[in-house]
Amino acid sequence: MRYFIELSYNGKNYYGWQIQPEVISVQEKITTALSTILREEIAIVGAGRTDSGVHASQMYAHFDVDKELDENFTYKLNAILPDDIVIYRTIAVDAEAHARFDAVSRSYEYKIWLGRNPFLLDTTWQLNYKTIDIDAMNTAAKLLFEYEDFECFSKVKTDVYTFNCTVTEAIWKLEGEELTFYISANRFLRNMVRAIVGTLLDVGLGKKTAEDFRNIIESKNRSNAGVSVPAKGLFLTKVEYDYI
Repeated sequence: MRYFIELSYNGKNYYGWQIQPEVISVQEKITTALSTILREEIAIVGAGRTDSGVHASQMYAHFDVDKELDENFTYKLNAILPDDIVIYRTIAVDAEAHARFDAVSRSYEYKIWLGRNPFLLDTTWQLNYKTIDIDAMNTAAKLLFEYEDFECFSKVKTDVYTFNCTVTEAIWKLEGEELTFYISANRFLRNMVRAIVGTLLDVGLGKKTAEDFRNIIESKNRSNAGVSVPAKGLFLTKVEYDYI
């Protein structure tokens, strides 16, 4: 039987989602917990791969097991997982369902705190800039809807079959001191959101114009885009499927 798990995690203590040699990952922790409870080797496939230090308020993964899970399974799984990883539910799905390939949309948020807040050090990028032109950033962000090839925002030397993504949401919103960038697309490239945020901030700070932003996209050259902002402000917030 195939099951989906819906989960969230604070990425501070992990080198991203994916299992890697000699470092701790979210995937490794969940795989170990599942294998311990089910008493067999379990492999899981996530909806995506978040980088080191990136958080997820909603993530899905799937795994296969040759038995039906009892109603207390989610509770048992949370009991042995670290406190910074939480499983919300376990869902029986069709044998062909796939957490990564079946996702039709993914959403991210990037959180910036304009000032200092000791309680948000791990979940926001804190900046002392008080004069950021949010309207200019939103004007530039709308240009993302006009393009599909985002090689300029992709990590260099990444192994992907295409740099094409369809962006369906891209907007900055300010609430109090918290400035948040919301972006949704059918798929994302590695480091894409953090590079977009860094480049849009250059627009907001008057270092680049919206036309510069357009030229960067059309250049397909990562060196023309802005810096990649710190991972701690980035959250994977929503993964959508047609059947969940």
